Amino acid sequence: MGEMTVTTREGRKGATPSPIAEDRAGRRLRAPRRPRLWFEILLIAVSYYTYSLIRNAVPEQKAQALRNADWIWQAEHSLGIAVEQTVNHAANSVSWLIVGMNYYYATLHFVITLGVLVWLFRYHPGRYAATRLALFATTAVALVGYYFYPLAPPRLMTGSGFIDTVAVHQTWGSMASGNLKNMSNQYAAMPSMHIGWSLWCGMTIFALASVPWVRVLGLVYPALTLVVIVATANHFWLDAVGGMLCLAFGFAVARAWYGALPHALPRLVAPPQMPVKA
Repeated sequence: MGEMTVTTREGRKGATPSPIAEDRAGRRLRAPRRPRLWFEILLIAVSYYTYSLIRNAVPEQKAQALRNADWIWQAEHSLGIAVEQTVNHAANSVSWLIVGMNYYYATLHFVITLGVLVWLFRYHPGRYAATRLALFATTAVALVGYYFYPLAPPRLMTGSGFIDTVAVHQTWGSMASGNLKNMSNQYAAMPSMHIGWSLWCGMTIFALASVPWVRVLGLVYPALTLVVIVATANHFWLDAVGGMLCLAFGFAVARAWYGALPHALPRLVAPPQMPVKA
């Protein structure tokens, strides 16, 4: 009832999927709908504004953030992975390399993420909403981390020997140094959304791109981002782990809402149903 029948190539009749489908266990699942451009532009703009507002409204607990940074640094020493300072100094010794990394950190985080959203909207409309939900859920849960675990980035640690590469090379664009630093919460380093977003981009590209070298670039992007956030002394390795955990939560939310991981959904949205004639 409420479904229209269609005849298949073999001559059998079947029912087209309704807006609310059911999985094998009988749970009712939300089916993807065709995204609307004006709504998506408005949603992304409002969501990012809200995210920035909440992130920057979290009290800057400097003393606690520095204590947490010291604990992270000591924990990484205990684990034998405390190489951030070595990477930071090595990259800083090559001016063109670290300047490029500074601009990478300041720009690609936004440019590539928006580019992947546009690509999904255009070529994978059936997967767009679920993949966007994973990104939004990832970002939302990161706000919880910023509130409950203030963390100073390595470059702000007292007497640690880390180099603030943006300040030293006077590059443009960082919201964390220079004249723009008062517009951004300085102690919201855990989790790293540079990793959360870049890994979201990379996994999406790897899962859905049809050209092999593009899929490889999807894997390279988050790996390179990890090097950049460490080389510029904006994050510890463990901040990246926090970003990965947030992304896992984001995909879990999308999986629970749509009944499948985004890449497993149909590429195109099913056409709207025609009313059934009595």
